[in-house]
Amino acid sequence: MLPLPTLQLHGIVFLFATTAFLGHVISLSAPAVVIWRTALAAIGAAAIVVIGRRGALVPSQRLIAALVGIGAIAGIHWLCFFGAIRLANVSMCLAGMATTSLFTAFTEPLLEGRKVKPLEVALGCLVAVGILLVAGFERGRLAGLLVALLGAFLAAIFPVFNRRIVRTGEVEPMVMVAWEMLGALAACLVLLPIIPASGGYVGLFAWQRFDGLWLLVLALVCTVFAHAVHIALLRQITAYAANLANNLEPVYGILGAAWLFGEHRDLHPGFYAGAATILAANILHPLLARSGSAPDGG
Repeated sequence: MLPLPTLQLHGIVFLFATTAFLGHVISLSAPAVVIWRTALAAIGAAAIVVIGRRGALVPSQRLIAALVGIGAIAGIHWLCFFGAIRLANVSMCLAGMATTSLFTAFTEPLLEGRKVKPLEVALGCLVAVGILLVAGFERGRLAGLLVALLGAFLAAIFPVFNRRIVRTGEVEPMVMVAWEMLGALAACLVLLPIIPASGGYVGLFAWQRFDGLWLLVLALVCTVFAHAVHIALLRQITAYAANLANNLEPVYGILGAAWLFGEHRDLHPGFYAGAATILAANILHPLLARSGSAPDGG
């Protein structure tokens, strides 16, 4: 049976995958979705901290600066995430994001001052092979894939910093979420006017039908709750192990997109060969971890 942290991690990964479905059904532009998501999440996380007395809402100035900076990186990552959905589709976006483990194999050692582990690189390269297969058969959506790859690179950075901060015990995960969402919101508001097809600030209020409901689910369930648990789990697992598990997002997402939106009718069989290769990397990692060959904390 899988350890409890691993089960919790995969439950969170499932929630992360649902953000792609929500991004698809919300009618707002990608920047508007991220701005409302981060604004509502910042308010929600702060309210939980104050009402539930989950630590001091205002930590040291040094920590605030660090958390706001991490949040800015996360915000740009989400711009890429939802932008890739608009440029391609849910399946292509999630497949591109699955390269995060390849990038993390290098960013985590670099940022933590340790050697690169050959196994992490090998599994990351296996994921890269899957992405090459996906790209080779879905050329009409390459713009979306490239934007997703940029988002994957950014996703390989902020969990490393989060892990470093949460392991010090100086600040609670929910407090981290509140300040990081504020940083993400600020970054998106600054970038909004220069992003094509964003609708500018006027586009923020072009809500239709159930947009408000879906934005609340996206902000409170898939952001505040999911990211607080994810940050807490980084006390026990490496950023690499967390991001490798996140590669299961395409599996959940592709199956969900096929069921909800019928995307399977638009995808070449080669796409699924690439997705299967990505899945193989996730299967190999826990097997090698049990044999003592994988990175610590996997």
